[in-house]
Amino acid sequence: MDVCNWPAVGAIDANDWDRLVGDAPPFLEHAFLTALEDSGCVGAQTGWYPSPLTVQEDDRIIGAAPAYLKTHSMGEFVYDWSWADAARRFGAEYYPKLVIAAPFSPVPGPRLLTDPDLNPARKAKVQRLLLAAATEVARENGCHGIHMLFCTDEERRLAEELGFFHRLGSQLHWSNAEYATFDDFLKRFNSKKRNQIRRERRKITDAGLSVVNLDGDSIQEWHREHAFGLYCRTVDRFTYGRRYLNGAFFEQLWSTMRHRLQLVLAHRSSDPRDVVAGAINMQKAGRRHGRYWGTYRDTDCLHFEVCAYASIEDCIRTGTQVFEAGAGGYGHKYGRGFLPARTHSVHAVFNPRFAHALADFCAREAAAVGEEAERLREGLFVR
Repeated sequence: MDVCNWPAVGAIDANDWDRLVGDAPPFLEHAFLTALEDSGCVGAQTGWYPSPLTVQEDDRIIGAAPAYLKTHSMGEFVYDWSWADAARRFGAEYYPKLVIAAPFSPVPGPRLLTDPDLNPARKAKVQRLLLAAATEVARENGCHGIHMLFCTDEERRLAEELGFFHRLGSQLHWSNAEYATFDDFLKRFNSKKRNQIRRERRKITDAGLSVVNLDGDSIQEWHREHAFGLYCRTVDRFTYGRRYLNGAFFEQLWSTMRHRLQLVLAHRSSDPRDVVAGAINMQKAGRRHGRYWGTYRDTDCLHFEVCAYASIEDCIRTGTQVFEAGAGGYGHKYGRGFLPARTHSVHAVFNPRFAHALADFCAREAAAVGEEAERLREGLFVR
């Protein structure tokens, strides 16, 4: 088996790459990653230097990893700025680092992609080769650590065998318990919460707004301008916001990945083109991934309708099994039917003493994260 380090995902054949992606989230697909490269959202100007890895056997790619050399921690969503600050006080270097991740996409899924025809032993061998190659590339480029973000539990266990330490995280996901209607879903709440949700939904119709779900051919070219505009409205509005994506990326997304898009748009009932707010999601293999939301006009409970209720109702209608509404927003997501789901990242920090300190911190953090997740899971629905 031969390992190759490429200058960009775009330099790799799309069919070879996507054969390994399979049913994994769309943020790992060749079209998504190359749209980031072609639009300049990743590259030297943003501090995301593509450095993807592949494993080849008999001129056939049987393994791959989306890897990036980085000089900062922005756009990762496994927050480690405090680690970088601690490294400085510890007298250790933290940047540059190598990350194995889907940029700007806190979506759990495989990061060490392998040929679906490999048996378990060969798959594990290829994944170990990818991590060994990542270590070599990181050291050759003066990196001080490797970070594989939002990986699978299987990948987490394999990486731990190789000396990585584990950081446990949590997101809120909605799961379809074979609901036939939205009212079936509401029956799981107590009467007070059911009435609250119904009141919140009525506020949208009382405001003269309609909400539609769109996907596939129902998504038009003119929707792209609203999608980008709404995305900008949100990231520009908040102090923590940052425009990781640009108009060129949205153009390419509409050109190459419209079949993966799902939009939830609120508009004035009299004019479907008079968009007031919306959410830009992606979906694949029975899972919907909430990504971006924005509004041109503040309306009470509109965020809940667009980003939760309307999407949940559509997931029930279409048989979508899981709705991952994105990172953050624990308070408003939890009370509207989203339950904790564990996320995993693994880290190899090259300074041994500092790595030991971080591993100890992660072990203590994991205990708290796990306890909180169990408490929330037990407390949401009526038994």
